[in-house]
Amino acid sequence: VQLQASGGGLVQAGGSLRLSCESSGRTDGVAMMGWFRQAPGKNREWVAGFTWNAGKISIQDFVKDRFVVSRDSAKKAVALQMTSLKLEDTAVYYCAADVKGVRYWGQGAQVTVSS
Repeated sequence: VQLQASGGGLVQAGGSLRLSCESSGRTDGVAMMGWFRQAPGKNREWVAGFTWNAGKISIQDFVKDRFVVSRDSAKKAVALQMTSLKLEDTAVYYCAADVKGVRYWGQGAQVTVSS
């Protein structure tokens, strides 16, 4: 399984960015696809994503009023639309997928929010 993330960049506080992640390879049996992030000096944390077959969305309280996660079921792709970005949203964002008990990671997309 390969995950290719795109998007991210530098934005001023209050601005918006969109992240996209496309999967390829043997993705049959995907159980979860979503986004984590890791800020400098901090642990990687869950942000938002889907329990795949059920289509159930899980999203952290600290972003739920500002971020929207979406998916393309046919392409096994997910996206994260981020609005009203804050300085504390600065992090490397990682796409992740759980397939048959193995978690796969994308390469990470830097999101930097400036004042």
